[in-house]
Amino acid sequence: MGTAIIPLLSAIVSLVFALSVLDQFFARRKPYQLVWALGLLMYFVATAAEFWMEAQEINAVAYRLWYLFGAILVAAYLGMGTLYLLASRRTAHIFMAVLGLVSVYAVVRVFAAPLDLNALTYLSGEAMPSGVRLLTPFLNSFGTLALVGGALFSAFVFWRRRFMPHRVISNILIVLGAILPALGGTRMRLGAPEMFYLLELFGVIIIFAGFLRSREIFGFYRFPLVHGFGKVPDR
Repeated sequence: MGTAIIPLLSAIVSLVFALSVLDQFFARRKPYQLVWALGLLMYFVATAAEFWMEAQEINAVAYRLWYLFGAILVAAYLGMGTLYLLASRRTAHIFMAVLGLVSVYAVVRVFAAPLDLNALTYLSGEAMPSGVRLLTPFLNSFGTLALVGGALFSAFVFWRRRFMPHRVISNILIVLGAILPALGGTRMRLGAPEMFYLLELFGVIIIFAGFLRSREIFGFYRFPLVHGFGKVPDR
C-alpha cells in the first residue's frame, strides 16, 4: 500500500489541475484550455489506475485504462493543447483531426488486444502486443516535443523581448515538469521502473507550479513570429 500513495497523490494533483483548467475554459472558451483539460483528465485516469493496481493487484480493466491514457494519449493531448496556443487555428485543427482519429484507433486496439498480465514483473507495457505498443513512441514524441518545444519557444520570446519576465520562469518550470514523466517512461522501457511514480508526481506538480507562476494563468497569447499569428499584447 505504501507504493500506492505516490500515484494517488499524482491523481489528486492532476484532477485539481484539470478542474482548474476546465474552469478557465468555461470562463474564456479557448480551445487550448479544453485540450489541456482533457490531457490532464487523462493524467488523472492513468495515475488513478496505477493507484488501483498498486493498492490491489494488476487487472485487465485498470491496465487497459493505464496503457491507453497514460502510455499512449496523455502526452499527445498536452502537447496538442500547446499547439492550439501557439499555432494558427487551421494548423491546430488539422493536427487535432489526425490525433482524434489516432485516438479512436488506439481505443479500439487497446481494448480489443489480448493481454499477457503474467508477463509483468512490474507495471510496464510488456503485457500489450507489440503492434499496440508501436503507438506509444510516436504519440509520446509528438506530445513531448510540442509541450517542451512550445514552452522553450515561449520562454525565449518573453526573455528576448524583456516582456513579462515571470512568464520565462513559468515556461521553464513547464519544460522541467514535462521532461520528468518522459524520463520516467524511458527508464521504465529500459527496465528501470523504480523512479517512475515519483517522476510522474514531481512532473505534474512542477507543471502546475509553472502555470500558477504566471499572473495571466491562462491568458491568450500568440507570437507574431509566424504568419497567421496575432500580435503581442501591449504592456
